[in-house]
Amino acid sequence: MKKFMIIFFMVNLGFSQNSVVSQFSKAFADVAENAKPAVVTIITDKIVSLKQFDDFGFFFYQPNMPRQREFKTNALGSGVIVDSKNGYILTNNHVVDDMDGIKVKLIDKREYEAIVVGTDPKTDLAVLKIDANNIEDIGLGNSDNIRVGEWVMAVGSPFSENLSHTVTTGIVSAIGRSNILNSGSYEAFIQTDAAINPGNSGGALLNMDGKLIGINTAIATGGYEKGNRGVGFAIPSNMAKRIMVDLIDKGYVTRSWLGVIIQELDNETAEALDIKTRNGALIADVVEKSPAEDAGIQEGDVIIEFNGKPIANTANLKNVVSLTAPESTSRVKVIRNGSPKTIKVVLQELPDNPQQFATRQRSNSKEFGLELRNITKSLKLKYDIKDDDVLVVTNIDINGEAYEKGIREGDIIKRVGTERVKSVRDYNRLLDKAKNKGSVLLLVKKPGGSSRYYTLSLN
Repeated sequence: MKKFMIIFFMVNLGFSQNSVVSQFSKAFADVAENAKPAVVTIITDKIVSLKQFDDFGFFFYQPNMPRQREFKTNALGSGVIVDSKNGYILTNNHVVDDMDGIKVKLIDKREYEAIVVGTDPKTDLAVLKIDANNIEDIGLGNSDNIRVGEWVMAVGSPFSENLSHTVTTGIVSAIGRSNILNSGSYEAFIQTDAAINPGNSGGALLNMDGKLIGINTAIATGGYEKGNRGVGFAIPSNMAKRIMVDLIDKGYVTRSWLGVIIQELDNETAEALDIKTRNGALIADVVEKSPAEDAGIQEGDVIIEFNGKPIANTANLKNVVSLTAPESTSRVKVIRNGSPKTIKVVLQELPDNPQQFATRQRSNSKEFGLELRNITKSLKLKYDIKDDDVLVVTNIDINGEAYEKGIREGDIIKRVGTERVKSVRDYNRLLDKAKNKGSVLLLVKKPGGSSRYYTLSLN
């Protein structure tokens, strides 16, 4: 009888295990099936000019005179439809940066030209837009709730179009990873061992509820190897959402600043300050006339919380502050002289924050490519601006129509049509008003003081 019960138990256990495996497998398949229509393949092209020496050039030119030849190069990436009604797609900035043409291919083989709504190189994010009907999107999940060890799924187009909508699975290996790309970026990556390869950039990282919790952006490789090594990184969805809203609404990203010089809290420093925790950001200096100084934050303070969220390190504080709305009041918890203290601080917009104009023409159009910024004291010095102007061209694509017409870096944008421009945001608003006319009229003041109108095509 006892032997019979053991056999009965083992049989039931086998059936139970099979049932669990079956349910687990079905859950993965359901997530993949629902997500794949919202993941797109992004095909980009760029015209590259090369100088070539022609042995027979003396018939037409001077001997051995180089001549210019153009070649088209192609690249591949992925993207995620996050708003089917308006056709908005999230992807990586490095997938579309400085490209002449951007094409989006859906799972049903439909293809659309995409426009760049806006880009943010500091988080490696970009928002595209396509004019398409009957498309599906993926709902954004809360990346703050993810846990190390939970299952995730990556969807994208590694290596080639023939491998589009490839699905891989793995777990969350770590969260809050920083110092992966470069020191000038804002990083709080989700690390995963789900296979992410070249071409997956901009694709989806999903939880088992089928929600988008990250935009795949980077892989860790060894030596010259470019393939997956089980270490991939994704931009958290909460960060992506904040950046996306700014890019859609304004065309650029607003960031806040606290006004402190920070450093990591190591063991020796913590002991010297009589602090038990090793988490937080140590204030090494406070900038004059900054939000931190106005609030009473001091050198030697260790910031351990920001608006109730624990601060792990300097990168964590940098991200949290930058993504908090300017002019908002925040609660900063510090340890000062061994005791906790909560300080209220009103953040300000980061000075000299680049406000990159969001190109709103078709992706292969070259009439824009202008980078515009609201004039600051430093920009006045850089471009020797003496008048009370507000908007300056800080970068320009030499292949674009604006450059061809005569607009240059350092030029001042005075008016769009007949209306005076007051900011980058104002410029974007006025440009939207003019886009139905097919062209836009810009009044531009040159560094020498002379002004003239330029007509640029919007088609």
